[in-house]
Amino acid sequence: MPSRFNTTEFRESDGPLQHNAATAWNLGWNGQGVSIAIVDTGIDVDSPEFAGRISPRSRDMFDASSGRGLNATDDHGTNVAMVAAAARDNTGMLGIAWNATILALRADNVGTCLSDDPNSDDDCAFDDDTVADAINYAVANGAKVINLSLGGGPPNNLLKNSVRDAVASGAVVVVAAGNDGSAQIDSFAASLDIAGSGGVIVAGSVDVNGVISDFSDRAGSQPDHFLAARGETICCVYDNGTLYVDDEGYAYLFSGTSYSAPQIAGAAALLAQAFPALTGKEIVDILLRSAFDAGDAGADSIYGRGILDIAKAFQPIGTTSLAGGTTPIALADTSGSTSPAMGDAVVAARLQSVVLDEYRRAFGVDLAGTLAAARPREPLHGAVGVQRRSVSGVSEQLSVAFSIDARGKAGEAPRIRQLSLAGEDAETARVLAGQVALKISPKTQVGFAFSQGRDGLVAHLQGQQRPAFLIAGDAADDSGLYQSVDTALALRRQFGAWGLTVSADRGDALSASFVRLASEQHGQRYRGRVHDFGLALDRRFGALDTALGLTWMREDETLLGAKFHDAFGLTGAETLFLDAQAGWSFADGWRLGGALRQGWTRAHVSGAVAGGSKLASRAWSLDLVRAGVFAGSDTLGLRLSQPMRVENGGLNLSLPVDYSYETLSPTYGIHALSLTPQGRELTGELAWSGPFLSGFGSASLFYRRQPGHFASLPDDKGVALSWSSKF
Repeated sequence: MPSRFNTTEFRESDGPLQHNAATAWNLGWNGQGVSIAIVDTGIDVDSPEFAGRISPRSRDMFDASSGRGLNATDDHGTNVAMVAAAARDNTGMLGIAWNATILALRADNVGTCLSDDPNSDDDCAFDDDTVADAINYAVANGAKVINLSLGGGPPNNLLKNSVRDAVASGAVVVVAAGNDGSAQIDSFAASLDIAGSGGVIVAGSVDVNGVISDFSDRAGSQPDHFLAARGETICCVYDNGTLYVDDEGYAYLFSGTSYSAPQIAGAAALLAQAFPALTGKEIVDILLRSAFDAGDAGADSIYGRGILDIAKAFQPIGTTSLAGGTTPIALADTSGSTSPAMGDAVVAARLQSVVLDEYRRAFGVDLAGTLAAARPREPLHGAVGVQRRSVSGVSEQLSVAFSIDARGKAGEAPRIRQLSLAGEDAETARVLAGQVALKISPKTQVGFAFSQGRDGLVAHLQGQQRPAFLIAGDAADDSGLYQSVDTALALRRQFGAWGLTVSADRGDALSASFVRLASEQHGQRYRGRVHDFGLALDRRFGALDTALGLTWMREDETLLGAKFHDAFGLTGAETLFLDAQAGWSFADGWRLGGALRQGWTRAHVSGAVAGGSKLASRAWSLDLVRAGVFAGSDTLGLRLSQPMRVENGGLNLSLPVDYSYETLSPTYGIHALSLTPQGRELTGELAWSGPFLSGFGSASLFYRRQPGHFASLPDDKGVALSWSSKF
């Protein structure tokens, strides 16, 4: 509860505190501009609790010749009005809609309310025709809410018709359930409930603990429009505009469903102010659907729909969508899942927008709270936590290698590389899993692969000597996303000293974290089609081998691997990668190498994705490798690398930032969602591999600073050992 409302006046006011009214007040809604018609015994016109807020159209519904006017001779109408709308003036009590206008309509029969003593047992009498006239008058004079803290026998047709017409005009009618402690609401309320056809709320009473009051009539066989609110021991009785205290210093409390009704009427006024496009029936439905479910689950015969909860009534109900859009987006949905290259970019993001709920009510929300950051890679699992069988073979014209991974489905993040060669096979065939390379002429080679990308295929055709590291990745094949490749092909042609390679692959980009949608039972990872096309030149200059390439990557549903909710309308992106690689064999058994990949990504302009949505990304790696350290075929290498990281840029989203109930249309603004992480992963790895104990072994010592480009994550360090043997 905001501290500015936590006053003595508030704490001593039973309804606002119990029914969470301060939530609406903090949003700026206090009933201003909404008229609540109090059809009752009149009102204390001089009370400071109503100063300046009694409508000049208030009147005594009897002929003026009676001479009595609005000023009540008892306190019933005054107390009802205070529960609904007593002023916020730091004295006495505080009403639910403390700034609403009160249309006081005195309807008690002349001569029946005889005493102004707050302890009087005099009963005021009401005539159905007069009450009907008051309801019709209230509608004609703009009352949005009509409070009937009345009861008795079945109403006549004139009164039922007036209630029916009031509901049809868009008003909310609240009627007290009755104070007989009966299992059924009294016949007066029951008949008006039926006449209102969904526009009437029948008010029962609960105590401070939310337990149905002994005196309150229950919902019985008409629970659908029954709503309970505080009606027991309400503070306090007023006399001539001041708190009534007896000679012994005690203030009097009052109880009855008569005082439950104005709690609900005040809540209806808050909704009417906040959402002026709502009909009366919609306001009723919102209050009933948002009620705290007391008693048995669902509508029951005691509490009906439950207990008034204003805070929940001011939350979206039902299906929500971006204002001006049609695609549903539940506030519990994942609105986006970023890729590994984006790291912690959205951890502190803000993405203010406006959504409409089922009743076309506009709510300001921060969608950034539903953005999911990519799960950091766990490269150690992918490097040694595998079960596989490998088969390879090589000849002058043909090389083949297959590796079957028994861990599970291929392509699941974050352990994406399900197929990989054992170390010995890589040394022999220099190819990756599921790969076939064929020399079809002295200067022409062609390669095919399945479940493996084009980068490794190109590297093989170019004759690259890629060192084997378990943890630190090679920048040459890092696209910054989790990707599962179906098929790849490459064709290389030698032109003098230069080699030209064209290549392509296709597969899926996988969301890097679970995406949760209200329409689905479980969160899951989503796939979007990805196509890569590459062109590369390579040449050897003595001890120096070089390669320069361009790769065009086309994504159908993602942005550098990031998946966003369909409500944003992202239809994919185009990325151009510039690749540069070099290796220098500067001494016998020694090689110094490096790779740089620079990417430029542009999102397709569609839906909420506006122009200027682009990214710049980069990955690099540096290697120093020594061959033949302990044996003729072993290697010891040191690699420093940065995995692909978005260096700058993001999405420009055209989102609704305001909503007009007059035009029923949103105002749009551009929100720049940065996808540049605060963290920067730097990886160092010292790795050895070679023959060991009649098999093949590898050992790695690694250190990852800010893993996954998450600035807040502790550094990742460790040792990896593996050994394999043929049986």
